[in-house]
Amino acid sequence: MTKKTEIILKVSASFCVAAFVAGSVTFCAKTIKHNKTEAINNGQGGLEMSAVPQYDTQEKIEKALDPNSTEDKSENLDLASLAEESRKDVLALEDAEKQLIDGGLYYTSYRIKKGDMIGVIAEKYGLSQDTLISVNNIHATRTIQIGSNIKIPSLDGILYNVKKDGETPKTIAEKYEVDADQVANVNHVALEASFNAGQSIFVPGAELDWITRQEINGDLFRKPIHSWYRISSYFGWRRSPFGGSRQFHGGIDMACSTGTPIYAGMEGTIVYRGWSNVYGNYVMIKHHSGYKTLYGHMSKFSKATVGTYVTTNTVIGYVGSTGQSTGPHCHFTVFKNGRMVNPYNLRG
Repeated sequence: MTKKTEIILKVSASFCVAAFVAGSVTFCAKTIKHNKTEAINNGQGGLEMSAVPQYDTQEKIEKALDPNSTEDKSENLDLASLAEESRKDVLALEDAEKQLIDGGLYYTSYRIKKGDMIGVIAEKYGLSQDTLISVNNIHATRTIQIGSNIKIPSLDGILYNVKKDGETPKTIAEKYEVDADQVANVNHVALEASFNAGQSIFVPGAELDWITRQEINGDLFRKPIHSWYRISSYFGWRRSPFGGSRQFHGGIDMACSTGTPIYAGMEGTIVYRGWSNVYGNYVMIKHHSGYKTLYGHMSKFSKATVGTYVTTNTVIGYVGSTGQSTGPHCHFTVFKNGRMVNPYNLRG
């Protein structure tokens, strides 16, 4: 790498950091302003925690919702664990870049401008959205930031993280129904070469599975309120409406009139319907791919009982202000493999 190239990369990295910091400051400022202007009786509620929940949150919350449970509702943030996960992600991407920079696969850089969308950028370069999403490790296409740089590969395909030792170009190609010789050639290995778990392999012509694509594009869930509502409290840190302290809110609150129908956010099966002192009348639905959803503070339930298979057109209850609530709203929580995730990034 020439000195000129190094300087260009360093300058690009500096602009990325500056854009990220500026975006973070703007977001925090807006959040603080939003919290200060919120009225107390505006339809907020739900379980609050003093720290970001860990991966086993769902099991602990289900215990916490039991009126007879003595489960501690507080959670501690495992910073070391999260840092290690981030480090592994970075190392995986660096490893992929070292492997893929030669031969027929190379990268150019593109700077995100105002109004850009992943689909538009992909079309401009003759690539699929899946390619840009995978290569740039994008978790939510709606949150790409102006000024940040993304990598544009010369080939269509996705990065695949090897799941177990012994996988080969042939077995990976079979998984994605693509040409095994191309997988081997792009990664500069023999057709029967064996990969180690954790390696990142570029799979030319491969696509993301439907569930992953829906998650990243924010189209996996439908809003549980189909009529007018306003979001009175977002997922994440907030000033508690029950005391003013800084607490973590594990869902979104959708304020609207008492009696407004609440629908299932995605097709699935009702696994619980009952009462808790926190969520009042609430319903929990089990979906595919490790997802569960919780709907709280209902004024009453619909006729859909436990065991009923529901779709996004099924009414499961009606908006109310039961349990720990400051006004009529639907509290909506999404769990992925037992961990709370932001519903805002997943619903259409």
